[in-house]
Amino acid sequence: MTEEVIVAGWMDYEPADRNTMLGHLVEVGKHTREQEPGCLDYAMTADPSDERRIRVYERWASQQALDEHFTTAHIKDFRAATTGLTRVGVFLEVLTIGASRSMR
Repeated sequence: MTEEVIVAGWMDYEPADRNTMLGHLVEVGKHTREQEPGCLDYAMTADPSDERRIRVYERWASQQALDEHFTTAHIKDFRAATTGLTRVGVFLEVLTIGASRSMR
C-alpha cells in the first residue's frame, strides 16, 4: 500500500501581494486537480484573520505524485508568474499518512 501525503501549513505575503498570489494559487490548483491524477485535494485559502496569510492544504496519493507535481508545466508557469511577490514567512509540513478512516 502506498502512503498518502498531506502538505499543510501557511505562507505569509506582504498584504499588497497576498491576493495576487492567491489568484495564482487558485489557477495552479485548478490545473493540478484536473491534470494530476495523484492529486486528491489542493486548496489554498486566505486566512480571514490575517491579511498576509494563505492557508495551505494539499493531499496526494503518494510522495511520487507530489514530486512529479513540481515538474509540471503549470508549476513552471506559476513560478514565473509569481516572481517578485514578497513572501515574508512560511510554515509547511509534509505528513505521511499510513491509514485513514471516514468520520461519517
